[in-house]
Amino acid sequence: MKKFMMIWIGELISSIGSGMTAFALSIYVYEMTGSVSYVSLVTLLAYLPTILLSPLGGVLADRYDRRILMIIGDLFSGLGLLYILWQIQVGAGSMLPILIGVTFNAVFVALLEPSYRATITDLLTQEEYDRASGMVQMAGNARYLLSPALAGILLAVADIRLILVLDISTFFITITMVALVRKTIQKPVKRETQGFLTEMKQGFTVITENKGILSLVIIMAFVCFFIGFVQTLTGPMVLAVSDARTVGILESVCAIGMLVGSVWIGFVGIRGGYARVLCGAGIFCGVFMALAGVNRNLWVTGIGIFLFFLSLPFMNTCADVLVRVNIPNELQGRVWGMISLLTQAGTVLAYASCGVLADYLFEPMLAEKGILAGSVGRLIGTGEGRGIGFLLILSGIGMALCASTIGHSRGVRALQKNLEEQKEKEHVLKASEK
Repeated sequence: MKKFMMIWIGELISSIGSGMTAFALSIYVYEMTGSVSYVSLVTLLAYLPTILLSPLGGVLADRYDRRILMIIGDLFSGLGLLYILWQIQVGAGSMLPILIGVTFNAVFVALLEPSYRATITDLLTQEEYDRASGMVQMAGNARYLLSPALAGILLAVADIRLILVLDISTFFITITMVALVRKTIQKPVKRETQGFLTEMKQGFTVITENKGILSLVIIMAFVCFFIGFVQTLTGPMVLAVSDARTVGILESVCAIGMLVGSVWIGFVGIRGGYARVLCGAGIFCGVFMALAGVNRNLWVTGIGIFLFFLSLPFMNTCADVLVRVNIPNELQGRVWGMISLLTQAGTVLAYASCGVLADYLFEPMLAEKGILAGSVGRLIGTGEGRGIGFLLILSGIGMALCASTIGHSRGVRALQKNLEEQKEKEHVLKASEK
């Protein structure tokens, strides 16, 4: 666990730095252009290349030393930020350098992520997987909870260049931690290769041939889809009855909820059947999502959002452990890369569809004289924001129903049984060694 902790500390620091840069860039781009579309484009370019290239990064993680790939990923992603810093320093006033730098950064993050996830399997025992998953989520949440506040303080006394310098510096900390760990572990055995497309296909085949893993991937794709709805629609729904300051507070509530859940898992772990906890947490997530949309009361909305994001790490961790234990280590990279592509497609679909659904379907239906004003409107209210609330309610119901299928899935139960058998073998092996 000590070796993992060293890498985790480096990734935590890097995550905080990346979050500060994302926050500062969004403000910088909006102040420079006055365009929300440009801000959205920067966000898309920082996100989409990582998703699309994750299967390629996964294949590389299975072919080569995963720690070396993490170092390369961190180093070259930092070069993208260095390019942006240089262009700002010389006074370039166009968007093109920022778009290029952000895209370059995202391309090499795709190399880093599958290697990082597969490294967990290299360094830890099965009993430590759940705690590690909670800690990884904790580090990821730091960019949403700590980074905006830190970036806001720094922007009050300096400009974006200081934040870029600090973020670039964090990469060297991460690289140092990974390099120190790499020296202490056995070098991986070189494996035969079969071509990138063949190995990518193998990652997809592992998922599709194992009914349990396929079920979990489909469920987590739906989860990502519904999370995208919450992330995108909560702000406009709250703005209908309040202001931007309240939206900012609710975003912090989301991060705090995930942080609390992740901290609990990181220090206590999950006791009991992972399939059962996954099913229960998913149902609770759906109920709490629906609660966030039931009326205009901001306390009810805030409590629903907090509890939704509190339950989410339990879903993520259980799915992570069930998949990780049931995949051979030599295939971990390519499978995680493919899983990332398939599940995050749900998020992309949500981003692409939820605005259209809200603006052109649900909001008109729950306007003062909308077709649902006399039925659903009597229960949840009518007017601006109520169509979004109804969309969240339906999404929550859909998520709860989706999660409930886990309890009836033979494939998922088989994953749980295999996990328990492997744990029993570990216990027997440790007892015999003593």
